[in-house]
Amino acid sequence: MVDFLDLKKLYNLNKDEIIERVFDVTNSGWYILGNHASKFEEDFSNYCGVKNTVGTGNGLDALTLIFRAYKEMGIMQDGDEVLVPSNTYIASILSITENNLKPILIEPEIDFYNIDENKIQNKINPRTKAILIVHLYGQVAYTEKIYNIAKSYNLKIIEDSAQAHGAELSGKKIGNLGDASGFSFYPTKNLGALGDAGAVTTNDDDLSDTIRALRNYGSHVKYENKYKGINSRLDEIQAAVLSVKLKYLDDHNRRRIEIANFYNENINNERIKLPKVKYNDPLSHVYHLFVIRILKRQELIDYLESKNIGWFIHYPIPPHKQMAYKEWNDQEYPISEERHNTVLSIPNAPYLSDNDILKIVNVINEFNA
Repeated sequence: MVDFLDLKKLYNLNKDEIIERVFDVTNSGWYILGNHASKFEEDFSNYCGVKNTVGTGNGLDALTLIFRAYKEMGIMQDGDEVLVPSNTYIASILSITENNLKPILIEPEIDFYNIDENKIQNKINPRTKAILIVHLYGQVAYTEKIYNIAKSYNLKIIEDSAQAHGAELSGKKIGNLGDASGFSFYPTKNLGALGDAGAVTTNDDDLSDTIRALRNYGSHVKYENKYKGINSRLDEIQAAVLSVKLKYLDDHNRRRIEIANFYNENINNERIKLPKVKYNDPLSHVYHLFVIRILKRQELIDYLESKNIGWFIHYPIPPHKQMAYKEWNDQEYPISEERHNTVLSIPNAPYLSDNDILKIVNVINEFNA
């Protein structure tokens, strides 16, 4: 059996170091906002090439706090609009509506799944305040055209970096391409904790300071509350785990890319559409997910299960068809809908052996439904 993802095998890659760091935390007697969280924030800032990292409880909170901070700073207000891809995971959109901002959905590029830069400009009006780009599946979504549009209209570029830790463009890491970025360290991510965890990266000191307070009940100083904040702090144990795993992120990403390249070079089935890479840059796609497309998806799923090959769908229902946003259910985003109806993720994890990936390729090539 080749599981889609085995979290225990991921853990075992760095098990001894993780256990040692966790013991450091438990023996310290300090479990929240201590040295381990500060150390990870410093290390992650250095890794991403940014001035500030603020650890949060999870990735959704990271994005939500960015918008909330911009409101507290007077840069955004209720009813302002944020341009966002229509085919993202729902968390991207939840972070906008949670702040009483209005998401404006934009279809993705046909081949690369990320927001279509050519469909942005005609959606801008005086209420538009930001573009939320999502590095979906691990591929960089940032483009020079998006930067130029944002600069022309004085818009913020916010990165949803939940799926692309370590990806870069021309030597510059995601998390340092826009004005601010939200990261998730959910256990399945390229850089994953052993529970929920997240972070914001930014070069804006005012934004960073505001988020530091907002994540901690709105307080910079204990029992003095400047804002109506929340409790969303990166705890010491998760920070310690992430500090260990950060050291190996580039190596693990290289293995993901190696596996993806093998798939792209060796899967030869006319029924399967393989992912395409936008940039001729080896680290512009770190393959958090290797996503194929197929019209007869259920038939392929049944076949993979019969051959003991794991799979997953990211994601079966687009945001505008979710009951959570039932006011959008009659809207049509045909490219997004086609993607959600045809995408299928196959195993791609750094612990997979050459025999595992060869088996997957052979099985997929033999599919003929």
